[in-house]
Amino acid sequence: MAKKSAAGAGTPATVALTKAGIAFVGHAYEHDPATTNFGMEAAIVLGLEPGRVFKTLMTDVGGTLAVAIVPVSGTLDLKALAHALGHKKAAMADPALAQRRSGYVLGGISPVGQRQHSPTVLDESALAHDSIFVSGGRRGFDIELAPADLITITNATTAPIGHPSA
Repeated sequence: MAKKSAAGAGTPATVALTKAGIAFVGHAYEHDPATTNFGMEAAIVLGLEPGRVFKTLMTDVGGTLAVAIVPVSGTLDLKALAHALGHKKAAMADPALAQRRSGYVLGGISPVGQRQHSPTVLDESALAHDSIFVSGGRRGFDIELAPADLITITNATTAPIGHPSA
């Protein structure tokens, strides 16, 4: 995978990946402002199987903000996330707090290049793919990279934290 910095150049995610020497490909697309399901929008517009496109969710696990990365085709299992991080309960983080902590706007929160590091868990389904797509740090911009590279740059663990949608 070649590094691409033209589309989305300068997002904290692309800067962090470039600085770390991690290969990625940027995929810019026209974001529809009326869309609220940002991850599924990326899958549809980019013509991708939704199981390869992952959404970044900020959560509160044991009073600490944590990042959960799950396929856009499913939902986050909060109990499984809590267990993966050694706690009993997890909840979705306050959106304003998620934006302040990550440095990104909702719908553009990337797991890479966040303002403050948070414990990160990647759904283990990512390991079945050579490359996956995550937000590149703004709405309408995804980055494609190897799951192992995402794990490395975010210091993530993997666990079965996603549920397929019914």
